[in-house]
Amino acid sequence: MDRIINYGEAIREATDQEMERDPGVINLGIGIDDMRAFYGTLKGLAAKYGEARVFGTPLAEDSMTGVAIGAALGGLRPIHVHERMDFVLLAMNQLVNIAAKSRYMYGGAVSVPMVVRACIGRSWGQGAQHSQALHSYFMHIPGLKVVAPTTPYDAKGCLIAAIRDDNPVIYMEHRLLHRYKGHVPPESYTMPFGKARVLAEGTDVTIIGISFMGVECLRARTHLEAVGIKAEVIDPVSLSPLDMDTILKSVHKTGHLLVVDSGWTCCGAGAEIVARIAEGSDGKSIRVRRMGFAPVTCPTVKALEDHFYPNARTIAEAAHSVIHGGKKSWKPEGAEAPEISEFKGPF
Repeated sequence: MDRIINYGEAIREATDQEMERDPGVINLGIGIDDMRAFYGTLKGLAAKYGEARVFGTPLAEDSMTGVAIGAALGGLRPIHVHERMDFVLLAMNQLVNIAAKSRYMYGGAVSVPMVVRACIGRSWGQGAQHSQALHSYFMHIPGLKVVAPTTPYDAKGCLIAAIRDDNPVIYMEHRLLHRYKGHVPPESYTMPFGKARVLAEGTDVTIIGISFMGVECLRARTHLEAVGIKAEVIDPVSLSPLDMDTILKSVHKTGHLLVVDSGWTCCGAGAEIVARIAEGSDGKSIRVRRMGFAPVTCPTVKALEDHFYPNARTIAEAAHSVIHGGKKSWKPEGAEAPEISEFKGPF
């Protein structure tokens, strides 16, 4: 029988199941052992497994990342949790020069099986230093895997796969996704790296939504349906490695591509996808466009935030423009596209 739980519950279940299966799995991070338990995703785990396996850390991201790397080299499987992805910048040397490279530099004699959970997403106006999504930085680095699941099903499967992997994995989660529901089997399962998810099928334009933008792209699809446009919506899920076979198949079918990122467009994930589409187009004429954060520092005021982030209406307008080569102006009319409360599958 199908079971519906939310994204945050899926993450908690994955963590709990892996901690029960493998005593080497530990969790560390600032404030993860407090009453909020990192948005509820670690609720009850400190009491269940003890402070040796779920523990809070000082405001010292660089040194605590070193602790996590050392634990991984020593045979444990640490999950290092960051409440905002911005804070991971304080540990870039550890992640880029140590975690990502150790297996190569020691000829495969060691591995660094660690997961870095990093939360992104708008909140109450957190502004310039607490609103960034920096996944493209990590996509650039050989030796790091990067995932950004959108559905609860993928959130659980990707986390279990990341914990079991012998390489460091950056696991990006959007805080607004924590409340979204979907079908999640109670048993343990993994999702393969490098496999995208087709969230909705279509024939006229391919829209790729990264992380929470997958939700906005599904809502944009409703606006486009009102004018007879059928959009195919794809969630890459895994950003490194990237499933270009699924994306290319869709783009060759539709002839139009819009990539909507949860970060800035310059040198971003969208730029990488568009570049690979250009390389793999086999001379086919394909219209492309990228969307993402406006090319400015994130504002604090909500009215300005609304212009900073893509939304269902602006995504639908951009997709319409791609199809018509920018020659036909159109804006969605009427009510907002309905909110998505549950991912229906089939998964």
